[in-house]
Amino acid sequence: MAAQSTNDTLNNVSSDVIADTHASVEHGSSGLPQLEFQHWAGQIGYLLILFVVLYVLVAKVFAPRLRKVMDERAETIDSAVAAARSVQTEAAAQAEAARAEVEKARADARATAVAAKQRVTEEFNARLAADEAVVNARIAEAEGAIAKTRDAAMANVTIIASDAAGAMLERLTGSKASDAELAAAIKGAA
Repeated sequence: MAAQSTNDTLNNVSSDVIADTHASVEHGSSGLPQLEFQHWAGQIGYLLILFVVLYVLVAKVFAPRLRKVMDERAETIDSAVAAARSVQTEAAAQAEAARAEVEKARADARATAVAAKQRVTEEFNARLAADEAVVNARIAEAEGAIAKTRDAAMANVTIIASDAAGAMLERLTGSKASDAELAAAIKGAA
C-alpha cells in the first residue's frame, strides 16, 4: 500500500509539472518570468530606481572619495618629485663645490710641491757651494803642500843626484870627484 501511494504521488507531481509546462508554452514564455512582457514594466521601474540609486552613490560618495585619494596621491607624488629635484640640485651644487675644493687643493699641493722643490734645490745648491768651497780650500792646501814638498824634493834632488853621481863615479873609476865638478856636471845635464 505504501508503494501504491508513492506511485500516486509521483503521478500527481508529474501531471502538475506537465500542466505548468503547457501553460507557460501557451503564454509564449519558456518558464522565465523576466522574459514575459507583462513583467517588463515593473522590471524597468526597478532598474531605473536601482540605476538612480547607484548613480547617486557613485557620483556623491564613491567618486569624490576616489578623486580625493587620487588628488592626494598626485600631490604626494608631485611634492616627492619636487623634493627630489631640489635635493638633486643641492647635490649638484655640493658636487661642484667639492670639485672646486679638490681643484684648489690640487693647485695648493702643486704650489707647495714646487716651493718645496725650489727650497730643497736652493738648500742643495747652498750645501754644494759650501762643500765645493771646502773641497777647493782643501785642494788649494794640498796643492800648496805638494808644491812645498816638490820644491823641497827638487832642492834635495840636486843633492841626491850629486851624491849618486859621485858614488857611481867613485865606484866605476875608483877616484872621488870634487863637489864643484859634480855640481857643474849636474847643471850641464839639467
